[in-house]
Amino acid sequence: MKKLNKTTKNNLVTYAIVIVAYLVVMLLGVSGHISSLMEGLLVPLCIYVILAVSLNLVVGILGELSLGHAGFMCVGAFAGSFFSMCTKEAMPAGLRFFLALVIGAVVAALFGILIGIPVLRLKGDYLAIVTLAFGEIIKNLMNVLYIGRDEAGFHFSMKDTLSLGLSPEGKAIINGPQGITGTPHDASFTIGILLILLTLFIVLNLIHSRDGRAIMAIRDNRIAAESIGIHVTRYKLMAFTLSASIAGVAGVLYGHNLSTLTALPKNFGYNMSIMILVFVVLGGIGNIRGSVISAVVLTLLPELLRGLSDYRMLIYAIVLIAMMLFNWSPRAVEFRERYSLKRLFGMWRNPEKQADR
Repeated sequence: MKKLNKTTKNNLVTYAIVIVAYLVVMLLGVSGHISSLMEGLLVPLCIYVILAVSLNLVVGILGELSLGHAGFMCVGAFAGSFFSMCTKEAMPAGLRFFLALVIGAVVAALFGILIGIPVLRLKGDYLAIVTLAFGEIIKNLMNVLYIGRDEAGFHFSMKDTLSLGLSPEGKAIINGPQGITGTPHDASFTIGILLILLTLFIVLNLIHSRDGRAIMAIRDNRIAAESIGIHVTRYKLMAFTLSASIAGVAGVLYGHNLSTLTALPKNFGYNMSIMILVFVVLGGIGNIRGSVISAVVLTLLPELLRGLSDYRMLIYAIVLIAMMLFNWSPRAVEFRERYSLKRLFGMWRNPEKQADR
């Protein structure tokens, strides 16, 4: 029997963590030990995990700081919800939602290409500022966009619903600041877990492929990468576009989990992009499994501490500081290496050998 290499083992552990967590949640749900509040957080948890993993592809693997991730999520959410509203009566729910996911991913990827071609020539703070501006532009654009449909076809406007000129049988689908109302509630925790596993499969396989090694070479030393013939622009655009596409999938899942989809600062604004970046940083830049864990912990923690109303945010802040110190402090890194499970298990199996050392 062929022995699995270290990379494959690590990937399998990451998949196993997600699957075991899903099984535990389902067992708790069947036994009635999950509150309605926690049930409402299950799909958002999946959304945040997908967003954190996809952003880590740009921040951790490519080494570029992007603050426009919420903009790609917004594009995917509105594209997928718009498609579902247009085909609400014409398609089965499963096929409609699958096509909505594909459309959301493709539209977000197209925006990633359009934004990435001029923007990826920048680096550092300049790239962060431009991507942040893109996210704000997308959010504000959705708030002034009106699209309706009647027997004559689609009507577009950037003024108000009356300017669409719809017939009495027509209906506005995107209604400016009111967004899209009546999107089918097709999102579920099971679908979210499947999308997480698909995202992990795509990202982990890319990282350990030839293209992934080229992307990490660009991150480590761009000049050296260019000198050995790596096409820097192409690989940077590949990572940026794939990250945007996955964020679009998370947006579709988000849009189909709500009865009304609106482009507000709290869901598609600057704060959302920063929150996703916090998940990536605290989980470890370049650490995909860490992004999954930090997204879950930091999403659940405020709700679990809701009973401590006076001290909830204080405890949350302390946990953030502790996670940052544990992840990035040199002494913490040394502690984790010295007392890792693998090392302790080896000491337990071979105490004489460890004593000799």
